[in-house]
Amino acid sequence: MSYHINKVEWDKGKDLLQHIRERVFVCELHIPKHIEFDSLDRSAYHILVTDDAQTPVATGRLCKDGLIGRIAVLPEHRNRSVYKSLLTYIVNLAQQQGCERVSINCILNEVERFKRNGFEQQGHVFMEAGIPRQRMQCPINLFDTKPFTLVH
Repeated sequence: MSYHINKVEWDKGKDLLQHIRERVFVCELHIPKHIEFDSLDRSAYHILVTDDAQTPVATGRLCKDGLIGRIAVLPEHRNRSVYKSLLTYIVNLAQQQGCERVSINCILNEVERFKRNGFEQQGHVFMEAGIPRQRMQCPINLFDTKPFTLVH
């Protein structure tokens, strides 16, 4: 199966983006809706991944400051290809927007995976939506998708 990745505006793609994020974050991870959908959605760049049948299967966003977030992949499409393609697209978009670094607030058991991709820990562990997280940051020129996999 191949996947297609496109940047979409929040106002035009909101229903599709919300559907994926609700399934993953609200239903699966029990994150309250009012936390999942925040004021950054309006100003962020949003990415939508579709399968061969043009069915939406994943999404992510990039904030203007280089913060990668809201990466949500439907369970039946969680594979290395989707994550690698999505993250590579987001990092390339960040570079096009003039960002020299990207960052992500990852859950603690993903810290080592992000380190293998060129990320370094920034600051202290903090709580977000009741989940302990660590801010990770990476210069765009050091980002490496080769070893990247995520497991939910």
